[in-house]
Amino acid sequence: MGEGWELFKKNAGGFFGFTLIMLLVSIIPQVLPERIKPLGSIASSVLSGPLGAGFYIVAFKLMKQRATTFSDFFRGFNHFLPLFLASLVTGILTLIGFALFVLPGIYLAVAWMFTTPFIVDRKFDFWDAMESSRKVISRNWFSWFIFLIVLALLNFVGFLLFGVGALVTIPLSACAVAIAYQEVMGLSNSGIADEGAGITDSF
Repeated sequence: MGEGWELFKKNAGGFFGFTLIMLLVSIIPQVLPERIKPLGSIASSVLSGPLGAGFYIVAFKLMKQRATTFSDFFRGFNHFLPLFLASLVTGILTLIGFALFVLPGIYLAVAWMFTTPFIVDRKFDFWDAMESSRKVISRNWFSWFIFLIVLALLNFVGFLLFGVGALVTIPLSACAVAIAYQEVMGLSNSGIADEGAGITDSF
């Protein structure tokens, strides 16, 4: 967690602002008029995968000592389809797992925690990313389960602080997962975060 915090601090303003946008995308559909609320919820769900990838794109760039811009948070949309399908399929199958006596859902939710990092780092398609994550996590599943429980508790506390704390705890959690992924898999030099690496940019 300490390394995740150090990573977060390298671009705290960017992470904070992007998380605010993420939360607004999630909240706005809930306050829309009833007749269009379903459309808002669908739009939010469609955007969640590519948007969520933004945390990892920026985190991986920072880990490689590369400059970032705020637009990097939105580069997941350049790879919309695999990120959208990963979010959709993992979400549906996890819900089915929870419906089947809960435990399968818990197993899958943990096992697929590296799905988005695999897409961001190695440009895998959604199914290869899901399977790669499952195989890696399943080797030491219980330890990863504890890791995610700690992150969940951290975010719970963040939301208790009038939701403001979540603007820190959500990106901090993503940074912690990015660090964990790097420690297990290393980082490639041909991922989404490496696109345009020859262009000098700054936040």
